[in-house]
Amino acid sequence: MWKILRGLIFAVLVLGVWYLGFKENTITVNANEKIKVVDGDSLELGRRRIRLLGIDSPEYVQDCYDKQHKKYSCGIKAKKYMEKLIAQGNVECREVSKDRYERSLSVCYSGSQNLNEEMVRAGWAVAYRDEEGLYDRAEEEAKEYKRGIWQGKFMRPELFRFKNRRE
Repeated sequence: MWKILRGLIFAVLVLGVWYLGFKENTITVNANEKIKVVDGDSLELGRRRIRLLGIDSPEYVQDCYDKQHKKYSCGIKAKKYMEKLIAQGNVECREVSKDRYERSLSVCYSGSQNLNEEMVRAGWAVAYRDEEGLYDRAEEEAKEYKRGIWQGKFMRPELFRFKNRRE
């Protein structure tokens, strides 16, 4: 009897620690709170920096070319699309880890909509190639329907950053 009771207490403690740890790594922003969109894959809440896990959006200063070969500010368009998404209601970000800059690497939601996936599906971000294929299907859909940056030509954001660091 004592072994069963001790096992039950242990299980409850483990579940409690797991639950509290999970809640601690969840950032919830109500619609009336101010969340700043830095660009298509980065948010700020006060001093807390949040980077959307598994995606890479055009840099704010990055240009792309549309189907008529006209230059447009795809970085600004990506930011505006994210602003539209978070304006729809409460935002909840579930931190998975931190990056080398101590930003929260998170999967964020507005209601039940996964913002990371929606940015890729809408064509305003690409799936990170090293993230276990989290958003590969959404990227294929954006390519197929020529959404966002896939409507014309663009430089992958990672390459854009690398190229501009060197210049």
